Amino acid sequence: MGLTHPRAVAGAALLALLPVTLAGCGLGGGDDAPGGPASQSQRAPAEEAAAKSRERVQAYLDAMAAKDVDAGRSQLCAPMQTAFDAAATGPNGDFADHFTVPQATITDVRSGPHGEEVSTSVTVAVGSRKATRSLLFTVTRTGADWCIAGEALGGNTPEPGVTP
Repeated sequence: MGLTHPRAVAGAALLALLPVTLAGCGLGGGDDAPGGPASQSQRAPAEEAAAKSRERVQAYLDAMAAKDVDAGRSQLCAPMQTAFDAAATGPNGDFADHFTVPQATITDVRSGPHGEEVSTSVTVAVGSRKATRSLLFTVTRTGADWCIAGEALGGNTPEPGVTP
């Protein structure tokens, strides 16, 4: 009993698998139309990422204001901790003894190419002199936890009408 029409069998198999393939590519039948509103299942991870990122950066800012080096270190991803230990209490470090941090505010939280980007405005005082700088923290997920993976000068301008 041999196959008399191998092309017909192959064609039928292809047609049977086509809807499954298209659904896997996001084509056909799905509720998530391009440009449409995100579904609840898509929003939940984004909202969690923003909230967890905000928590990590706020804890770091609080640690900086309190000069709690251990609490600051605990917010960082493991690869950043060695550099942090070498520089945090140095003359220009975030936890230097001669700095005080009278104000630190999160100004924006959004997704970026390397993780969540949390923009801040930090006021640093040395004696009676004060300076305010924008810092951009990058927060990533490592396993089940979140940590600060980067810190740089600058930040994102808050989007109009969006509260951080």
